[in-house]
Amino acid sequence: MKLDDTYFMKLALKEAEKAEIQDEVPVGAIVVVDQRVIARAHNLTEKLNDVTAHAEMQAITSAANFLNGKYLVGCTLYVTLEPCVMCAGALIWSQLDRLVYACKDSKRGFQQAAIKLHPKTKITSGVMEADSKKMLQDFFLKKRK
Repeated sequence: MKLDDTYFMKLALKEAEKAEIQDEVPVGAIVVVDQRVIARAHNLTEKLNDVTAHAEMQAITSAANFLNGKYLVGCTLYVTLEPCVMCAGALIWSQLDRLVYACKDSKRGFQQAAIKLHPKTKITSGVMEADSKKMLQDFFLKKRK
């Protein structure tokens, strides 16, 4: 059975839920190669007191360790929010095959900054967008109360 983007994005959303439980911005990411999840991560910036501890950065590091190499050729990153400029830089260097994200980040997303990923990286957006957007909006509504 071939698993699709929605299946893997649901796993990324589960990671985002873990972040929310820890009072982190609810962003989750997973890395997949050959239909197999090799890395799972969520935001850890508050817990680690580290502005670079975004879900994508954690997932890239975990996947590279799993593969015993620095490049993620043949891999797909699923993330619940469009990566920021910092994460996009890491994705460029990782030579990822595919990036799939749920919702756009109109303020800090790499696309609004006109950054291009590695030429071989294919981008798909909008997978489970409404679910991710709702989780983020609810999180920030609670923070503002």
